[in-house]
Amino acid sequence: MSISGKVDPVVRRVSVGDIAEAFGQGLRDFQAAPLYGLAFGVFYAAGGMLILACLTALHMVYLAYPLAAGFALLGPFVALGLYEVSRQREGGRRPSLRQMIGLMRSRSELGWMAFVTLFLFVIWMYQIRLLIALFLGIGASFGSLNEFISAVLTTNEGLVFLAVGNCIGAALALVLFSLTVVSFPLLLDRDVDFVTAMITSVRAVVTSPLPMIGWAAAIVLLLALSALPYFLGLVVTLPILGHATWHLYRKIVAPVAAELPASGSADNVLQLPPVASRG
Repeated sequence: MSISGKVDPVVRRVSVGDIAEAFGQGLRDFQAAPLYGLAFGVFYAAGGMLILACLTALHMVYLAYPLAAGFALLGPFVALGLYEVSRQREGGRRPSLRQMIGLMRSRSELGWMAFVTLFLFVIWMYQIRLLIALFLGIGASFGSLNEFISAVLTTNEGLVFLAVGNCIGAALALVLFSLTVVSFPLLLDRDVDFVTAMITSVRAVVTSPLPMIGWAAAIVLLLALSALPYFLGLVVTLPILGHATWHLYRKIVAPVAAELPASGSADNVLQLPPVASRG
């Protein structure tokens, strides 16, 4: 049982083939409803441009690289609407913006997941500032991105900063991916609490570690490359990855009927022993 007293979602193993199939399904969803995908992609890219413009105005453009890397952390939250488009198409319905907004407003637990995502993004940006102070100097400041890159790549302190920063960033990205890869689609699809959703998401990664970590690496790589040309590549990359994430969720979390006690457990399903409900 989950902490809310409901039956925990059943998690199934997935393979690299399942991930490739989900990516293909996501591409077809984007082709079938391109306006929704492009709208969310433009919103995501515009957010990156706005933050970059603020950094430029504050003479902190040297944070552009860590920003581009950390910006991928916000993807699962921004892609909420894309999950709903795929959900509506899956049910044979024409995507509706009104239904999309209504459903997201009715899922109050999504707000808590959004808070977790934004909190980790803030931690990511602050730890970059901390590492700059530790390795490049407390009062370190750079007039341009080129000056920052030169300091990082041509000094021992800069190389250590780059290595440590990338390791910490990879760890944070993996933690957030594990917490959100299934939780956001699950909260949109079912009436569960956000803690149960995060636990289910972590169980999904633990059940299929290599395929899921490979999927995480592919997401980060694609989003980072898409962010290089002033975030413009995100206009197309985000919707495809968002739709694909929904279809991957469908492959990972078994339908509600499979969670009934009478259904038994399949060989490829990870089920946790029941615990006493609280309250």
